[in-house]
Order: sequence, then C-alpha cells, then structure tokens
Amino acid sequence: MTKTIKLRGRVFVTFDIKAVTGLHIGGSDTGIEIGGVDKTVIRDPLTNRPYIPGSSLKGKMRSLLEKYKGLEQNQRIGQGYIHSCQDDSTYLTCEVCQVFGVPGERDFGTPTRLVVRDVHMSDASAKELEEKARTDLPYTEVKTEVSIDRVTSAANPRQMERVPAGTVFGRAELVYSIYEGAGCDPAQDIARLHTLVAGLQLLEDDYLGGQGTRGAGKVQLTGIRVMARNGNYLAPPAQLGEFDDLPKLIAGLDELVDKVQGQILGAA
Repeated sequence: MTKTIKLRGRVFVTFDIKAVTGLHIGGSDTGIEIGGVDKTVIRDPLTNRPYIPGSSLKGKMRSLLEKYKGLEQNQRIGQGYIHSCQDDSTYLTCEVCQVFGVPGERDFGTPTRLVVRDVHMSDASAKELEEKARTDLPYTEVKTEVSIDRVTSAANPRQMERVPAGTVFGRAELVYSIYEGAGCDPAQDIARLHTLVAGLQLLEDDYLGGQGTRGAGKVQLTGIRVMARNGNYLAPPAQLGEFDDLPKLIAGLDELVDKVQGQILGAA
C-alpha cells in the first residue's frame, strides 16, 4: 500500500553556544608527535578553528532525553547501550524517536524531524583568541591532568587540548520539520517542540564533549531566535520569538508553540 507524507512546514531555532568552562570535543589523534597532546580537539580543515559537530550536539541531547524519560537502553553501540524503538507500536508513542529518528534498517518509522548543523567558532571569538589570548596551540589551551596508580602511587600525566572558557560558537541552527500523513500528525509534531527544548535545558545542566565530570564542557545558550515557514516555500520564514537565554524561552514556550501552530497549520 502506498503511503503519502507531506511536509507541512519547518521550525528554525538558532542560538549561540558559549563555553562556560573549557570545551573538549575530540578529533583525530593521527599524526600526533611524541611528546605532543594526548587528546586533541576537532578542527575545521579550512580555518583550523575548533568547531562543534552537529552529531555531538544532537547525540548528547538525545542521550540526556532518553535517561530523563527513563527509556529502555536496548541497542548496543560501541561499549554501551542506547535506546531505539524496536517496533511500530512503541515508536508511535516515543517522543525521542519521533524527534531524533530510528535507524534506517527499521521496517517502520517516519522521517527524522530534527536536523542539527555543525556550529563554528564565531569570528569575534576567533579574533579575540588570535589577538589577546595566550593559548598553547591555535585557538586552544592544553590542560595537563595526572592520574595516580592506586597500587604503586606512580603518576601518569596526560595532556588534553580544549577550547578556553568564554569562547562563543554560533550561530547554531536546529531545523525541525512538521509532517502530515503516513502516521504523522502535524499538531503532535508541533507539541513535541517541548521535548526539543527540554533537550536543550538538559544539555545546559550537563556538559558537552569529553571530560565533563572533571570540569570541562559546561555551556550556555544565548540569543535564541525561533522562526517558522509554512507550506509556502517562496516566502521567508516568519519571526516568532527572540529570547536572551533558555529560561526566557521556557517561560514563553506555550505561547511560542501556539504561534508555530498558527503559522504552519493556519495555512493550507
């Protein structure tokens, strides 16, 4: 049986990400010289600036939401487990899999709602690091940590590269699609914006990247803007709200969701 699905509109959420503490998102250690940094950061090959991959941002939000909602960790990945709905009946009521998607080999599921772009270092932060900061490497500092063997008391120093606190990345962009047909309810998709915003709040409360339990990776989202485009893709997206930070977005979230519904479902 043929299934028809229609894209009713999209919601665009943009913001800046400020590193409140040093930020380490790992890159490739291939080619590191003896005596060099043990853990390097990922860099843009054209500018040599560190950046935040969209996969890191999206994956962290999803992982935190899975635990927040108490979802079963039922699929092996690497050395651990993640949640992924195994059948259509559970998928239809799973807010996380509806927003973030399921593996392509599943014989059920609808298109992934959420797209997360890579987030590059802002030009202002790059200029400040170039001209004012005393960094160990271009745009980054090197933090030395020492692990102690509990049996022999031998010290094992290691060096970790990270972006200094205060650095701003942006603009980050989340693109959230609203679908209709083939089991998709556009009103439910719009209501799931609450789940998306919950993921952002969980991220702020936790950390991004590695070494978070040892102080790295605390971030703050600022300058949040929300726009929406309905089925008329020749028209620019409508500006629906601007918020200085997440608490202000959360305070106005119900009103914002109503605006999204009016913008997208109010037009055929």
